[in-house]
Order: sequence, then structure tokens, then C-alpha cells
Amino acid sequence: MLEPTSSARIVLTTTANLDEANHLGRTLVEERLAACATLVPAVESIYSWKGKLETSSETMLLLKTGSEQLAALEARVLQLHSYETPEFLVLPVEAGSHAYLAWMLIGLNAPNPPDDPADKPDRK
Repeated sequence: MLEPTSSARIVLTTTANLDEANHLGRTLVEERLAACATLVPAVESIYSWKGKLETSSETMLLLKTGSEQLAALEARVLQLHSYETPEFLVLPVEAGSHAYLAWMLIGLNAPNPPDDPADKPDRK
């Protein structure tokens, strides 16, 4: 069942390549600034930069976070990112499953979030 939320956010950013996205995503999750980083490789961006039309192959990051983490998350993205002006767009989450929202918000605040795959035995 869906649950309304006022604190869950999705932050969009793009990186120059998969390696940078992986480093950025891992760092932000380890630092509990994001509960999850989803990497979407091979997106194409068309934009105007310093008066020229540009096209770049990039990797998109979808960062699941809470409203309380936004300022620190933005500061850390700006610090770690290779771009002069990285994308940092915040989308509010209207609703989500109770279980996912609870996991996400606990994961942002707990040193070892529940249901962390590292805590589960291998199930082959």
C-alpha cells in the first residue's frame, strides 16, 4: 500500500562516465547522504555550455535521500564531482511503499541499515 511522504526525495545528477558515477554513488551511500544510488549508464545529454551546443555521453545517478540530507548531499556532490557545474535536481516523492520508505529513512540515519545485503547470507 502506498504511503504519502513529505521527506523522501530523489536527486538527479549526471557524471562523465560509469567509474565516476560508481565512485560518487558508493561514497554518498557510505556517508549516509543517500540511501541508494541507482546508476543509469549510457544516457545522451544535449545542452548549451559557454555559448556552444554540446552533446555528451554520460551516466545518470538517481539518489534516494531525505529532505534533511539535501544541503550536505549537495555540498558533497559539488566537492566530489568532476564537472564545473554538476546537475543537482531535487524531485519530491509524493508517495511510496511503506516498506521501502521505512528502509530508506532508517538507512540514512543508521550505521548499519536493516536489510543491508552485506548482512544477509548468500542465497544461491
